[in-house]
Amino acid sequence: MNKSTLGEFEEIVLLIVAILSGDAYSVTIISEIEERLDRNVSLGAVQTVLKRLEKKGLLTSDLGDATNERGGKRKRLYEITAEGQELLDLNKAQRNSLWNAIPKLSFNF
Repeated sequence: MNKSTLGEFEEIVLLIVAILSGDAYSVTIISEIEERLDRNVSLGAVQTVLKRLEKKGLLTSDLGDATNERGGKRKRLYEITAEGQELLDLNKAQRNSLWNAIPKLSFNF
């Protein structure tokens, strides 16, 4: 795995793609971010990050089948790669290490 780093929004999008497992496309990703994080994001911002994560090798994408509900348009579905999962695991371990290093007295207000 290369030493790829993630920005905060990239990490969120990568986590949401992993959560959606097989049903991750721009609209469902936006819905999950809004529902889980109470955060509004634009379609353009999500699509830009998806392309960047795919270029880094952290996601793959394929076009799904055309549907009548989308006027015959096909969805671009995203999946996390093994490298993407490894990077998420590494980020989680690093964050947990930092949280665990905070002295317990710091939380007694």
